[in-house]
Formats: sequence, C-alpha cells, structure tokens
Amino acid sequence: MTFHELNLKEQLLEAISYMGFENATPVQEQVIPIILEGRDLIACAQTGTGKTGAFVLPVLNKLVGKKDTHIDTLVIVPTRELALQIEQQVQGFSYFIHAESKAVYGGGAGADWDSEVAAFKNGADVIIATPGRLISHIKMGNIDFGRLKHLILDEADRMLDMGFIDDIMAIISHLPKQRQTLMFSATMPGEIRTLAKRILNDPAEISLAMSKPAEGVDQKAYLVHEGQKEELLSRILKGKAEYDSIIIFTSTKSKVSDIVRALRKAGYAAHGISSNLEQDEREEVMRKFRAKRIRILVATDVLSRGIDVKEINMVVNFDVPHDAEDYVHRVGRTARVNAIGEAVTIVTPREVRHIRQIEKLIGSEIPKLQPPEELGELPQWTSGEHVRKKGSGFKGKPRQGDKGRRNWGQKRRGEGEKGRR
Repeated sequence: MTFHELNLKEQLLEAISYMGFENATPVQEQVIPIILEGRDLIACAQTGTGKTGAFVLPVLNKLVGKKDTHIDTLVIVPTRELALQIEQQVQGFSYFIHAESKAVYGGGAGADWDSEVAAFKNGADVIIATPGRLISHIKMGNIDFGRLKHLILDEADRMLDMGFIDDIMAIISHLPKQRQTLMFSATMPGEIRTLAKRILNDPAEISLAMSKPAEGVDQKAYLVHEGQKEELLSRILKGKAEYDSIIIFTSTKSKVSDIVRALRKAGYAAHGISSNLEQDEREEVMRKFRAKRIRILVATDVLSRGIDVKEINMVVNFDVPHDAEDYVHRVGRTARVNAIGEAVTIVTPREVRHIRQIEKLIGSEIPKLQPPEELGELPQWTSGEHVRKKGSGFKGKPRQGDKGRRNWGQKRRGEGEKGRR
C-alpha cells in the first residue's frame, strides 16, 4: 500500500516523498488508519518494522494547520538514544508542516535543561521524553499538559523492565483524561496487558511478527571458549571487508573498551559507545556511524533498541544476551524494512542455555558453523546437533560431538561422565 492510499494530507505526503519513502510497511498500513480514527491502540511489532513512522505520521497529519503553541503530543521512551531517533523522524516528516518538537532526556549539560524549559514555554508540539527527566520538569512546574491530545508509550516492555512503571503512572496523573493513548511494545507479557487496561480506553490491538528476527537476517552461531572470542571475532571481520557498517554487542560496559582495544591491535578501526561516555560524545559517535565514517561500533544493549541506522550489514553478538528478547532487538539492527543482513553469535559453553532459549522464542534453530582449527581445542555442540562447515568462511574439518548424551562431549570440572548429562 502506498502512503497516498492512507488519506494523509498533501503537506505530509510531500515530506514523505522528499525523504524517499513510497510504500507503507505492514505495521504502518494497519496502525495509521486506527490512529487517524482517534482510537486508543496497543500494538506489538518487532524492531525494524517502521513502527516509529506508524505513530509519527498520523500525529503529524493531525498537526497540519495547528495554530496554538500548546503541547499536542507526548512520547515517552526508555532511553535518550530512542528519544533522539524519534525526534529526528519528527523533524524529517514535518519539513512542510512546521511542527516543533523537542527531545527531553537526562545526562546533558545545564544548557540542555534551559533549552528544554524554553521549548516548553515557547511551544513545542511534540515532546519526546525519558521518564526521569520529564518527572523532574513536572516537579519544577516547567511544563503544562493541559491541552495534550496524544500520549504515546514506545518500547513499553523495555520501560517496565527498567522499572519505570511508577514514573509512567506519575506522569499520566498530570495528563488530561480525555486523550488518545497509544502503546507500542516489542513483546506482550502480562505486565503490559495490565498496564494497557489501566491507561487505555477500549483499544484496538495490532500484533505483527512478534519475537521473530526479520526474514532477511542470515543468522549463525559459533561455539568457542571464552578466551577464543577475540581471535574468532577478528577472523570473522577479516572476511567482511566489503561491509561498511557493523555493530558488535557485548554484555558489559567494561568489555566495550576491551574489545575495541583488541580490534585496534588487530588492525581494525573500531570505536566503542556506552554510558561511560558523556552524552555529547555518544551523539558524536552515532553521527559518525550513521555517516559511515565509523565502520565498526562496539556497544552494550543501550543501543539494541535505541538507534535507527540504515543499511547495517552485520550484527555480532560477542556475548549471548541473557534475555532472549534482547537477541531479537540486537539482530533487528540489521535487515531493517525488507533489507538483508548478517547476524553472528559467539557462544561459550556456559551460554548455550541462552541460545536454547532464543531458539525456542524465535521458533527456529540458529545454524551452527565450525570455527577455524587455528583457534586451538574447541568445545563441541551435542552430538545430535548439525555443525555446518560449508559457508562458514573458515578452513578445517568439522569436529564431531563425542558419543553419548552429555552436554558438551567433554568432562565438566569436578564431574564424572557416568550418569551425568
């Protein structure tokens, strides 16, 4: 379906065309008419499906011709990165509408606070905010939501995971009861449905491709010991010289620096991003990554949901995420909106149970590839699992699992083989 078929106003269609879009994604095709009707909505859609445009476009459509300076729309998000991403889309799509927007988040300098207060007073049609920062402004009496018409919760499941439920309810207590409320979530656990019942009024419900990586993602996994990860990563990157945009996800901030250091030593111009950097430093790194001036970016899960970078060729999970849903969000950075991409996961014996959980969630087995023999002695998958040699990009004979039904085909420390699994 084209955007022209969605009954959007000409000024907005002109901006959409200017940005190079023509056809709506499935989530946009289903969600936009519901929002234009004025109904509350709860929508479940995976990362990379175009859900930001699904709520930004109909809201901006309603802002065409708006004369007053009152805040019309509040978007609450879990991270500053997501706030900035959404504000960029609002600015792009509102080019011919002249709607004002402001991203509101913590961690910046005092001047950022002052610019936020100025935006509230001078009139910002759309506010995109993290809960903590917004609560601070509300307590200081800096913001008036008296004529708010739209409340949008994006990445609602993530906000609940991060403990923002009390802040969200506190914010909602300051909003008009007569409003349109939209909730977007990548997953639909019981807590989300409970929240929806509290804040939504007879909502429409849309669910698209929940908890599934995009079709264009080529997924694969390697099994190595912890001390072999960096060498394997270097060898993986060596075969991807044609890729100009790669994200490597790790589990901790301290590992970001270690991986960057190891990659630079191996000759790769890698850069890291985590909450250890100041906000302006993080924004500068992201600007360079979007502009392809940084080819390899090492990050924690703070970026798994909060960035929008086109044409990422590869995602590497240096550590397997403990939460299976985080795998979907990490992998969702590549193969966005019908593109193709590659997702490689480096697994250690202690992380295999997390891979099992991921495979159960996504409903398919992740292909297991054989690491290069040059890494030394390698752990083995169970004998019942197929390990592919062809297409792995590495030389060497595949290692077969030992007989029996032990977890790894090798003795665990302090355990005998008999009677153990």
